[in-house]
Amino acid sequence: MSTPPAPVQVPDSSHGNRRALWRARWGTWPTRWTFPVLVANLVAQVVIIGTGGAVRLTASGLGCSTWPQCEPGHFTPMHVDAASYHAAIEFGNRMITGILLVISLLVAVAVWSGRERARSYRLLGLVPLAGVLLQAVIGGITVLVKLNPAIVASHLLISMALVAASTVLVRRHRREDGTPRPVVGPLIVVMSRALVVATVVVLALGVVVTGSGPHSGDSVVGYRFAVDPAAMAKVHAGAVWVFLVVLAAILVALRREHAPAETRRSALVLLALTLAQGVIGYVQYATGLPALLVGVHMVAAALLTVAVTWFVTTLRVRSGSR
Repeated sequence: MSTPPAPVQVPDSSHGNRRALWRARWGTWPTRWTFPVLVANLVAQVVIIGTGGAVRLTASGLGCSTWPQCEPGHFTPMHVDAASYHAAIEFGNRMITGILLVISLLVAVAVWSGRERARSYRLLGLVPLAGVLLQAVIGGITVLVKLNPAIVASHLLISMALVAASTVLVRRHRREDGTPRPVVGPLIVVMSRALVVATVVVLALGVVVTGSGPHSGDSVVGYRFAVDPAAMAKVHAGAVWVFLVVLAAILVALRREHAPAETRRSALVLLALTLAQGVIGYVQYATGLPALLVGVHMVAAALLTVAVTWFVTTLRVRSGSR
């Protein structure tokens, strides 16, 4: 009597199919969502400068008396008196930082998942996350040292650097990863570097002006830089004029060289923002530094940082495959 053949074992491919389906679905996520996430990160980096400015300009810097908790034993504000809105503003800024942390984590995941992209681009995608974590620590130190102006100044300048890095990420996302080559002459390249240096000087002096003026960040603790705010405001204005002269020279050179339209257009946008920022600065100085105008000036400084970075990235192109 013959033995019936053993049934053929068909491997269960459902698990493999589920894995392939998962990879197919989520593997395309960075390509589909990376650019919106990068834009959201850039917007959030500018917004956090505005909310941080609101903390300082409403004298809410010590609205939460400690860190990482708001009050000893409590992570949220304790409404105990009529001045509790200071705690709400400070705590709100901390919540914005939490949102920015999530966005920067998404940036890191999305950019780093693009394995076909250059390593320099993927490493740049980690900068917002590292910066936000660093800023959270510096923010805590700022509270613990009772708003030392030097720590507050570094807090803002790092935010400006993160705005610049986030702008570069947005610009590089849809570009090639080959070796960069300039699209303008060497003179414009040199002047653009001078413009970047002037930008750093203008931002640093602006921070010193604010840190020496009436907006120290708290209604009781009034640490300020031990310099004459009026004199520093004039030095700051002088640096802005130097920036404007360099930018004007660049605009003339761009016109003479018949530079690409994108480069000339971004330079004109930068000029418009610079003039608007200058008007705001002179008006706030003449009107006694009203908090609202100072806040607008801070946000405009962040937008100016975006514009400078955007302009610089138009001066060269990358060729080659991703």
